[in-house]
Amino acid sequence: MTPRRRRLVLVLGIVAGASVAGALALSAFRQNVTFYFLPSEVAAGKVAVGQSIRLGGMVTRGSFVRVPGSLESHFVVTDSHHEVPVTYDKVLPDLFREGAGVVAHGRLRADGTFVADEVLAKHDEKYMPPKVAEALKTRQGESRAAPADAAATAAARPAGPGT
Repeated sequence: MTPRRRRLVLVLGIVAGASVAGALALSAFRQNVTFYFLPSEVAAGKVAVGQSIRLGGMVTRGSFVRVPGSLESHFVVTDSHHEVPVTYDKVLPDLFREGAGVVAHGRLRADGTFVADEVLAKHDEKYMPPKVAEALKTRQGESRAAPADAAATAAARPAGPGT
């Protein structure tokens, strides 16, 4: 084999190896991505049964039920358009309550119930998942959009004394 042919085989081997490594990395990344969905998107069939997702919305008032003698609890998450029943069998966050915003990580069962592995509750009285806030504003007919970032929010605040 000539030196030129050996170099060509080496370069082709390196390119093939890099391609295989890149394909494996992309495949692993795709499997670890968790998408965020609203109850309306779940009801529209955008979520496959068994797919790992994050479900965000507000806990419907009057929907929370705890199974006596266990940690298992049931509640309903809504975006004011559709509702998704949720089952969770671990300790709920201290800030969890009806009417508050939550984000639940888990999988959708064939019967339409979302089985949560983790539930995150709101962190202050003004928190609401962004997509839920947008859905509520759309439903209420408000056409003005909320500021997109903190800089826009700061610029919208009136100047106070000492600023």
